[in-house]
Amino acid sequence: METPAMPMPKDAREQAILDKLSAIRDQLLLLKRDRTKYIRTQDVIVHYDQVVEQVKELNEIRKGEKVTETRVDRVLESCLQLLSLFFMTIGRTQEAPAAYALTSTIKRLLDHLTEADLYSAKDLNSIAHTLSQLDKVMTASNPSHSPYIVELLANRLELCHSSLDKLKKRVDELQDPLQSMHERLISILRSMSLANTKAKFSASEVQRLQAQVKEIDESRVDGNFVGPDGQVLRGSERVARLVDVCLTWSDIVLERKGVIPEAFKSRHEQLVSIRNELEKLSITQAWSLRETDLYDYQRKLDKIDESRVDGNWLDDEGKPAELYVQRTLLYLIRRSYGYIYYLMISSEPVSEALLPIYNQLQTLKRCLIEVKDSGGVSSVRELYPYSMKLNSIDNMRVDGKFMVGGDIPEGQGSVSALLAECYDLSYELKVMAEELEEKEKASSS
Repeated sequence: METPAMPMPKDAREQAILDKLSAIRDQLLLLKRDRTKYIRTQDVIVHYDQVVEQVKELNEIRKGEKVTETRVDRVLESCLQLLSLFFMTIGRTQEAPAAYALTSTIKRLLDHLTEADLYSAKDLNSIAHTLSQLDKVMTASNPSHSPYIVELLANRLELCHSSLDKLKKRVDELQDPLQSMHERLISILRSMSLANTKAKFSASEVQRLQAQVKEIDESRVDGNFVGPDGQVLRGSERVARLVDVCLTWSDIVLERKGVIPEAFKSRHEQLVSIRNELEKLSITQAWSLRETDLYDYQRKLDKIDESRVDGNWLDDEGKPAELYVQRTLLYLIRRSYGYIYYLMISSEPVSEALLPIYNQLQTLKRCLIEVKDSGGVSSVRELYPYSMKLNSIDNMRVDGKFMVGGDIPEGQGSVSALLAECYDLSYELKVMAEELEEKEKASSS
């Protein structure tokens, strides 16, 4: 993915740094695309150290000077973004570098929520929880990491917290009875947008959603939402506006039936494709996702998002997109960023080299829990398949470690803890089965 056009550095020393960073970025991209082998920790750390060294030199050059963003900054951003995703891929999700890409995505989401002014408390709660986790990561940050990286992340987190606080205040302005209604309307509006972007448009689906909005609209008294005491609820005007937005949007969607004008069709198709691919990954991510894959999706989305002029896209003749096109494209972009955010926070603290074992144990754990919840087994023999699988995984260890190609991948503790959980569940089921067998023998004698 090309780095967006930026002015070249004027200082010859910065040009040298640009050349080195460009080479590092290219090496990272090659490493990302290589599917013939697992990504090893040592391969990531060597590139991380190289980038940190260039950052150190860049800071020395720019010390005390007014900084104008150049191509150096953009290529550096690409390197840091890639390294962040690599840290996730090797399972070092609880270290500062891994947080870089996630803060970028959170900032994008918060900017879009602020721009649209269409969000619920549920949206903010998830982001607030993630930011809280990132704060803990920063607090426990390894002192070996570059102070520049740590400071950069701290500033990014501060910006995210600031944006989040402003959005929370807007939600808190709504009186309690209206908050749930507001959340429901946001959900309906998004469902309409989803129906609008499906391969096969369903008018009945949109009409059903429209009917739900009309039902809410009819609960107004003289245009306002009132409490049991007849008093106008705080935030009534805002929720009333949202009702109008939903009704207007439903009428537009029913009229247009998912048809996008030719001038914006290619951009629409690209965004639908990105959204669909990310949706598939969100379902199969445990088995098919390499976190570094998200880099390409991020860059494509950023490029489309940043091509807007005053918040809207222009056609070849410089004319802005009509409301229907603008909202449809924005929905696809925001939905895609949402999937990227979900995939990042779902990243397990386990190297991709150990993920096949980790995923098998996750599946085995779920099966054992389901068996336990359904009343257990009638005899110990029924547990043999589970015991054999556990033993086969346990026997993969060499001196207590899971080895892959002579390496000891990150995430040993997480895999061992999960293996122990499975053994505990299997033992509990065995005890239950033995007790049941003893009762049956006692009753038959």
